[in-house]
Amino acid sequence: MRIHELAGKVAPNSVLANIPRLVSAYYTYQPDVAEPTQQVAFGTSGHRGTSLKKSFNQNHILAISQAIAEYRKSQHINGPLFIGMDTHALSEPALCSALEVFAAAGVTVMIPKGLGYTPTPVISHAILTHNRDNKQALADGVVITPSHNPPEDGGFKYNPPHGGPAGNEITQRIADRANEILGSRPDRVKRLPFESALKAETTHEYDYISPYAAIASRSTTAARSAT
Repeated sequence: MRIHELAGKVAPNSVLANIPRLVSAYYTYQPDVAEPTQQVAFGTSGHRGTSLKKSFNQNHILAISQAIAEYRKSQHINGPLFIGMDTHALSEPALCSALEVFAAAGVTVMIPKGLGYTPTPVISHAILTHNRDNKQALADGVVITPSHNPPEDGGFKYNPPHGGPAGNEITQRIADRANEILGSRPDRVKRLPFESALKAETTHEYDYISPYAAIASRSTTAARSAT
């Protein structure tokens, strides 16, 4: 494997992401649904893109969140929706936009304690732990991350009640509905102001890390005892 010429060196300014411009574009750039590269398109369970290319902007997240809320209702998924985000620059704006829509739709949302950052597996763990003992009020979740994609990218993934990435049938249904909303009037998506959404009776803080870390600790202890 060839070693990159910048390996071990300080990254030059020319390759650094302009974070203020990236976040500003999330709110100010308006995607054109007639342009394929600016539509909602799910890959491995999630929509990915960057605000500067109009492929990951506020209207995308409003439309996707509304589509997920409608999908949950159609499938009688009435338990909590667990949501978490990573440290990519567009993750936090996306969580704020999503919460505004979910709160307005009356969805019970479990947000990270202190609006902290979460590794992807903790969302699956929270969903499975809840659903193990709550068969009548199943939970699902959203993971806000573009995974290994560059700093400029954002990602928005849906995990149904089985805890893993949503399959093609589900993601296509959500994407189709989101693009329908995106092509009409995304500004008409019902939402609460973010501060109101945080204070909504349906919004709850959740400690994702401690339960997951406890499982990992027990597994490590058991493995050491077996050797």
